[in-house]
Amino acid sequence: MNLRLSPEAEEAVRREAERTGRSQQEVIREAIGRHLGLVTGESARSELGLLVSTGTVCPPRAPARKVVNRLRLPPGVTSADLLDRGDRV
Repeated sequence: MNLRLSPEAEEAVRREAERTGRSQQEVIREAIGRHLGLVTGESARSELGLLVSTGTVCPPRAPARKVVNRLRLPPGVTSADLLDRGDRV
């Protein structure tokens, strides 16, 4: 199924997804389910959405993404060495 939204609705969905830390798909599914009476109240919310809406946790600042390139430290260098730098304030 494809769904075409007005630019205003698309922006509102995007903002709600960012605010709650959920995907746009989750936001739309919940809205449709509520409108059709398929889900109501708290049962419509994802666990993360519920935690965000109650202020228990803050929404993610950025969506999770897969690490593509891992950095390799030279032999003899540890991550603790990198954290213990003199140029840090």
